[in-house]
Amino acid sequence: MFLEFEVRRVQCRGCGKVKSESLDFLADNPFYTKRFAWHIGRRCRQSSIRDVAKEFGLDWHTVKSLEKQYMAEQMRRAGMPGPAAIGIDEISIRKGHTYRIVVSDLIRRRPIWFGGADRSEASMAQFYAALGPHKSRRIRLAVMDMWKPFRNAARTHAPQAAILFDKFHIMRHLGAALDKVRKSEYARLSGKDRRFIKGQKYTLLSHRENLTTEGRRALKTLLAANKRLNTAYLLKESFGQLWNYTSEAWARRFFERWRDALKWQRLKPFEQFADLIDRHWDGIAAYCKPENKVSLGFVEGLNNKIRVIQRRAYGLRDEEYLRLKVLTCMLPEL
Repeated sequence: MFLEFEVRRVQCRGCGKVKSESLDFLADNPFYTKRFAWHIGRRCRQSSIRDVAKEFGLDWHTVKSLEKQYMAEQMRRAGMPGPAAIGIDEISIRKGHTYRIVVSDLIRRRPIWFGGADRSEASMAQFYAALGPHKSRRIRLAVMDMWKPFRNAARTHAPQAAILFDKFHIMRHLGAALDKVRKSEYARLSGKDRRFIKGQKYTLLSHRENLTTEGRRALKTLLAANKRLNTAYLLKESFGQLWNYTSEAWARRFFERWRDALKWQRLKPFEQFADLIDRHWDGIAAYCKPENKVSLGFVEGLNNKIRVIQRRAYGLRDEEYLRLKVLTCMLPEL
């Protein structure tokens, strides 16, 4: 349907220029209303631009433009909150180690900033500059991986905030240590002794409850056949108990006992992991305090959601479009 109407044009007495009447119900593209643009934006939350363009008989670039206007309005209405707990992580936007930083509000459970040129301290400082000194002083907890530039930026711009290292990044280091043990055992053995280890990487790294019946059977056979891998697997599974303590003293006691269990086991990767935890203990013990009990899985879940967005679009060359997609993926519909 096309609606044709006259728009008033007036000559400004101040500047002498002729100006047209602005109509608040029109989108940036005057051929479409905002109501239609919002409808297109809602459809693009679940479908690709190509599919929506085909459904409505529109040009691909038109759909993208209307969706960007929709997302910009979402951002305007949401505003920049003053977060009390933030989660910091980086995502890869293209090959060649090209990273951007994503900061999330862990209380409101939504991303609030996307930017930087890389994952350096200078790029991280851009977030605190955008947030402003007043809101930066309100941050009481910063959850991140053990990347040093993130820690330095937090201590510089939000020194009052407690730094907490993300459980999932730490467990990833532990999983890498277990995989090194698996590879060393595969290299040490030969012949038929290797058949229990080959192809069982993800069986070892997965939680037992997430395995299929066949996977549990393979895990049981593997652990029965190789004593070192059995010991390493049990150590990996038991380490997760560390995040259940509400007292730093008891958490430290558990960690010391866990490290003592490594003696005489010839598990060098696990010893290196224990040294890593010991060097970064303050950022792990912070989770024992009741005020720091936040959802540590949100940042990792957001990363998975961003990867889905990137895969659905077969890669995004328009970085501003990607920024809007990331920042609005958790916002309510208009």
